[in-house]
Amino acid sequence: MTEDATPWEPPLAGTEAEHLLGALERLRATFRWKADGLDVAGLAVTVGASTLTLGGLLKHLAAAEDYQFTARMRGEPVGEPWASLGWDGSNDWELGSAADDAPEQLYALWDGAVVRSRQRLAAALADGGLGQPVHASTSQGEHASLRRLVCDMLEEYGRHTGHADLLREAVDGRTGEDPPAGWTAVSGTYDPAG
Repeated sequence: MTEDATPWEPPLAGTEAEHLLGALERLRATFRWKADGLDVAGLAVTVGASTLTLGGLLKHLAAAEDYQFTARMRGEPVGEPWASLGWDGSNDWELGSAADDAPEQLYALWDGAVVRSRQRLAAALADGGLGQPVHASTSQGEHASLRRLVCDMLEEYGRHTGHADLLREAVDGRTGEDPPAGWTAVSGTYDPAG
């Protein structure tokens, strides 16, 4: 198997930044594989008493990407496409409102947010590395580091990729830890190689 067949795989031996970003890319790819190729009904499936859906998770993680690497990292407003969608900044708005969105819109939101996050994160790393302070701070004025934001994003994806495992299995039985070698998204424009 060539390395190109699994571009989401973290390095075996790399820098701290390469390992953290590699772990984030692996979770992004696994989450996107779990949510890939579904229609309105598939994106709306729930499990048990939960109202969580894959469509809601696509929109939620898209918002989390933009919020984390815009507002929290740079102190800038999240902006588009969220302003046009009516996002009011409240917790979990995106989870419920996703039911009103077409699959193409949900995939485009997530795919676009990942591209923007990759660009913003690469620029920030080039400008000061993981240890640099970011805009997010405590009420006492202590600023978080970029490392903390990346770790927070890893935690967010770890939690929701587990949810996606259960939801996708309920849709069509798809199981597995990682996308299969050579996987590419059939819906949207997501490129696991960046």
